[in-house]
Amino acid sequence: MILTDTHTHLYSEAFDEDRKEMMQRAIDAGVERFFVPAIDSTYTPAMLKLKKDYPSYVHLMAGLHPTHVKENYLEELAHVHEMLDKEQFVAIGEIGLDLYWSDEFKSQQIEAFKTQIDWSIKRELPIAIHCRDAFDEVFEVLESYRGTSLNGIFHCFTGSFKQAQLAVDLNMSLGIGGVATFKNGKIDKFLSEIDLKHIVLETDAPYLAPVPYRGKRNESAYIALVAQKLAEVYDTGIEHIAEVTTLNSTKIFGV
Repeated sequence: MILTDTHTHLYSEAFDEDRKEMMQRAIDAGVERFFVPAIDSTYTPAMLKLKKDYPSYVHLMAGLHPTHVKENYLEELAHVHEMLDKEQFVAIGEIGLDLYWSDEFKSQQIEAFKTQIDWSIKRELPIAIHCRDAFDEVFEVLESYRGTSLNGIFHCFTGSFKQAQLAVDLNMSLGIGGVATFKNGKIDKFLSEIDLKHIVLETDAPYLAPVPYRGKRNESAYIALVAQKLAEVYDTGIEHIAEVTTLNSTKIFGV
């Protein structure tokens, strides 16, 4: 059984004390593919080291996270563009909009989002979307690209059934993680109405650990718990969930 974690911050400081052991736990749990999103330029060295340490397991994305769109966002975007020219990346992400903490840089977030989407289309790379308190704004941007080759993953999808349908209609797969195991997570109530071909698994480690680890540090090994939850939701076996979601990730990322 091969599991794929389509969104995990393995370079996070949260793993500095036991990264090697954490990676081994995940590999022992059947996770053979780790897709690692970017945040900003300060994490680039750690991401490149991770790829060097685990070349057959780790696949990197390049991008500027919306919460890190600040006064220097143009410099950060220039760094992303430079990295895309220098290194091999399988996607652009995580990119998008986050209005949860503040809307001070909303216009800059939208500009950065669109710029990076343009790069993804030009380079024929998928995107990984971050969306928090910004569904209307994110969908407005995506609608403007309807009919293009844009595709990717709506990371940590926590929207409604209607929003899930819209995301799929816009050529996005849904990244499902620990939230699906929460009592108040809600998405497990309608997820079975979305064809499994549109679903991929993720942890967003070290964040959003699934039950029974909710509130604690998340790690990629716990993706098996998300797979088990989806097996219950779709009334099938965990092996089938692993097989289909890994195949879906292969189609998206091309690896």
